[in-house]
Amino acid sequence: MPTYHIIVDLSEFRLHLLRDNRVIRTFPIGVGKMLTATPVGEYTLMNKQPNPGGPFGAYWLGLSRPHYGIHGTNRPSSIGKRVSHGCVRMYNQDVTYLAETVPIGTRVTIRP
Repeated sequence: MPTYHIIVDLSEFRLHLLRDNRVIRTFPIGVGKMLTATPVGEYTLMNKQPNPGGPFGAYWLGLSRPHYGIHGTNRPSSIGKRVSHGCVRMYNQDVTYLAETVPIGTRVTIRP
């Protein structure tokens, strides 16, 4: 069974998906604005919710830090910018791929 790891690189606006310690996909992301910065640290993927409603796009992937997650967006123009309230935004097709690929319990590293 493969081991997955998600690395969020805030300065590059990129999310890297690793399988068995090798990058298999890289996605563009949007991140938190200065006053509501995306929290740097080590987290775990705790839950997945398809079509969560509101501004969260096609999927919500909840992190072990309450109220923070990786999610889709209804505003694709926000990708590549610092605009969220701390969550990591992805294009809907990308977050759907991620949600269908990684299991709950996947390690998520957010680095500056």
